[in-house]
Amino acid sequence: MSFDIPEGLTEMLQDFTVEVLREKPTDLVGFALEYFSKIQKKRTGSSHSDEARDGPYLEDVQPVGFGSDDEGEPVQLPPKYPGMGRRRSVFDKIDPSATSAAPKVSHPKSDEQKEQLRQAVKDIFLFRFLEDYQMDEVLDAMFKRTVVPDEEIIKQGDDGDNFYVIEEGTYDCFVNDNKVVSYSNSGFFGELALMYNQKRAATVKSTSNGTVWALDRETFRRIVVQSTYEKRQMYEKLIESVNMLQGLQATEKTNLADALMPKTFQHGEVIVKQGDSADCMFFIEDGEVRIVRRDDETKEEKEIAVCKSGDYFGELALLTNKPRAASAIAISKCKCAELDVKAFERLLGPCKEIMTRNISAYEQQLEKIFGKPTSLAEVDSN
Repeated sequence: MSFDIPEGLTEMLQDFTVEVLREKPTDLVGFALEYFSKIQKKRTGSSHSDEARDGPYLEDVQPVGFGSDDEGEPVQLPPKYPGMGRRRSVFDKIDPSATSAAPKVSHPKSDEQKEQLRQAVKDIFLFRFLEDYQMDEVLDAMFKRTVVPDEEIIKQGDDGDNFYVIEEGTYDCFVNDNKVVSYSNSGFFGELALMYNQKRAATVKSTSNGTVWALDRETFRRIVVQSTYEKRQMYEKLIESVNMLQGLQATEKTNLADALMPKTFQHGEVIVKQGDSADCMFFIEDGEVRIVRRDDETKEEKEIAVCKSGDYFGELALLTNKPRAASAIAISKCKCAELDVKAFERLLGPCKEIMTRNISAYEQQLEKIFGKPTSLAEVDSN
């Protein structure tokens, strides 16, 4: 039996499932009613109280390492965990030391195979927190599996052994013998059973000759899960060090930590360039960044400030919806956490007043440096 999946259903149910995993509601039906009611209210432009804002909106969910975008293993709701409170991440249940003893695994590959595999996995959400050396270790550990038509790669109800990335071929995914999604020459599946230590939630069968790359359970948990857990903890500490963010509620801080992306810049590298369009802002984890501005008339360039760990920059262009007003250059090797414009608008609403007040301070500082009044444009009201 085959069904046509309505557009947006996969993403909506996946986001809802993630919130169930995060919140651990005792009344699943009541939680679902509240969850989808608040989505509807937000879409229709209804106002929200602080209590409503604290609730789980579809737009607010950006979990670290959860789910599979549009291509992962369909989600089966886990059993309830009695006695566990709400507002806890599934990563709170992970003991990092429990995954650190797994031995390293390496399967020989040609340079061409490594590069092809790197391109195949580069956009996978689960791998976004990996350092370069960790990604290299993941690629070394992956092994190729050739499949024939009608071969079961994973079976619903089995224990999870591997995570799979499709190189070529077509595949169908079934839940309770109903086909729910198909893959064609791309995609990945099998991560949820490994992350949550549960049985397979679906069956995936090949419908043609094909090739998949597999990553064993131990390596997946030792590198991917542990790294994600540690990075999440690190970003929560970073958020606590930024004064501007202290007004956020606990769940807002959690969502912000989940939305941050790691970026590393080398000494002298231009992070943002004056005049460019803006699509993100940055929080500094480690290192220093020079903020410089070029006078449009004299073309003279002067240093405005030096930002250090716990500082942030790049928010001005997002507030004003204007091009970058200054350039930011890494003084040394610098680690930053990037927040894209969509997450900025969704998550930092409570902080906009603080950032807006900073504009006048910036203008006064520029007047002292350049000796003339400088306007940084009106804040965008949209």
